[in-house]
Amino acid sequence: MGWPPVRISSTHFSVRRAGGGWELADAGARNGTFVNRRQVGTTLLADGDLIEAGHTFFRFRRSVAGCAGRPTLLDSAALESLIPGFATLLPQLEAELERLCAVAADTLSIAIEGESGTGKELLAVAVHKLSGRSGPFLALNCGALPATLIASELFGYHKGAFSGADDDRPGLFRSADRGTLFLDEISDLPPEAQGALLRTLQEGEVLPLGATRPVAIDVRVVCATSRDLGALAREGRFRRDLYERLAGYTARLPALRDRVEDMGLIVSALLRKLDPQRAESISFTADAARALLTYDWPGNVRELENCLRAAVILAGSELISLSHLPAGPQRAIAPLPGNDSALPRALSQAQVKRREQLVELLTANAGNVSAVARVLGKDRMQIQRWLRRLDVDARSFRR
Repeated sequence: MGWPPVRISSTHFSVRRAGGGWELADAGARNGTFVNRRQVGTTLLADGDLIEAGHTFFRFRRSVAGCAGRPTLLDSAALESLIPGFATLLPQLEAELERLCAVAADTLSIAIEGESGTGKELLAVAVHKLSGRSGPFLALNCGALPATLIASELFGYHKGAFSGADDDRPGLFRSADRGTLFLDEISDLPPEAQGALLRTLQEGEVLPLGATRPVAIDVRVVCATSRDLGALAREGRFRRDLYERLAGYTARLPALRDRVEDMGLIVSALLRKLDPQRAESISFTADAARALLTYDWPGNVRELENCLRAAVILAGSELISLSHLPAGPQRAIAPLPGNDSALPRALSQAQVKRREQLVELLTANAGNVSAVARVLGKDRMQIQRWLRRLDVDARSFRR
């Protein structure tokens, strides 16, 4: 994602251990340092805080689950995704994708779980390509068809099998022979169709409606669901034996709000898809960038793509600003007064000094507010008021 010209200082801020947490301190940068849009001198950081320094954005994480054999520092420009469209800075997701690549070469059935819009079908297409299977990739949304039509769509029928069957139809299983059949929202599959699907997977053959002899097939099944299929099976709301057949391997895609670190990668990929000629020159104002990074994206990557599609059209040759984004991202942050440089007022010098003193005392006294009050000769409630006003959490200093 492109922003306006970088205005970060060579030494803009520092982060150090403080008590049981981490403290950010502005290094006197001309443009200031902001945490969650509030200018700070020093502040204790909470997991997920958005730090801004000269219109460069950082996401603070108290810890990142690492994976053996992977570097702790990654350069996004050097990332090479094993699965197109799924480059990531998250070690856990990268490890999941590597496992999926290994499984793709086998005939094992795969279940992909994740919220709507996270890219489950895109991942299924990638699995098909990696598998090297010679047949086609076909897809069916199990929740989009009436229960009465599911069987005929999947297994096909012979002419005259029912009223309206004027000719033979092969069905998706036979049409996907030597390829991959993607069953989206598999949890919506009606009970009677679940039984027929189980037989097909067990026997490797289908019995079209109106036929008396089954037809052998060679189809790799990948299914997807926005629900916990294992939990549904345990609760008796989905056939457990079918679940066990489908979930030879289960992959889970995180929601977009849980992979904000990948926002730049995802936005860049979507812009190259939406406008290949102009993608590298499209930039965002700081307010627009904050909105993209702060909004929780209930529709995930699908919603983000629609948001960017509209923004690119509305902005034309201009920077994409907050006004070009839909209502949801706009509501995620209130527009700043004036232009993007008109950021909230910094703490006064006296407040910064008071905050630094409180942080030092809390560190020395392991977060004990009463002990801090005794040192300062103040009432405990006064210390609590200062802590709230200066956004200091005493609990993070406890050891």
